[in-house]
Amino acid sequence: MASSSFLLFTAILALVSWQALASDPGPLQDFCVADNSSRVLVNGFVCKDPKAVTAEDFFLAAKLDMPRDTKMSKVGSNVTLVNVMKIAGLNTLGISLARIDYAPLGENPPHTHPRATEILTVLEGTLYVGFVTSNPENKLFSKELRKGDVFVFPQGLIHFQFNPNPYKPAVAIAALSSQNPGAITIANAVFGSNPMISDDILAKAFQVEKKTVDWLQAQFWSNV
Repeated sequence: MASSSFLLFTAILALVSWQALASDPGPLQDFCVADNSSRVLVNGFVCKDPKAVTAEDFFLAAKLDMPRDTKMSKVGSNVTLVNVMKIAGLNTLGISLARIDYAPLGENPPHTHPRATEILTVLEGTLYVGFVTSNPENKLFSKELRKGDVFVFPQGLIHFQFNPNPYKPAVAIAALSSQNPGAITIANAVFGSNPMISDDILAKAFQVEKKTVDWLQAQFWSNV
């Protein structure tokens, strides 16, 4: 009986520990500024000597008040990400942000953030946004947002934003719960992988002819 209780306790402890480690590691000191010159490989970045830390390690002249160019993007959007690679002081703090500019009828196409939940605030314009739940339901939660509205995209779920206005651009700011949230754009990953996924596999997965897959794979896929 005691052995069974111990095994149950161990299993619960392992489950709780896994949940505790399922996001960015928490800081064990006031800060751990990333030392980008270190060659030591860790989950995140090695801490810079605190005595060498300055205010500049927590600062970036990001000019997030300035509009971004969306004309070079095939999907009509421009994401300006501010993460630990831009501000070393974000290391271990579990947060980053992005400015997203949308051209008229532009979109931030379906994608996921494998390491972060996202909370998005519309600064200008209107956005139609949504996310899809995991299998088997694949339920779509969507909403039209206006200036000042806020929407949450749970970690790891496929989501998107679209500017339905054919005449006016839109702007949003997104906060993400990781110093390095990552992004996987679905179309790019599936049809633009390197090396390419077999067209036999994709034809069966999407229930289309191989020539359709071949055409999609021949397109120029860019993460912008």
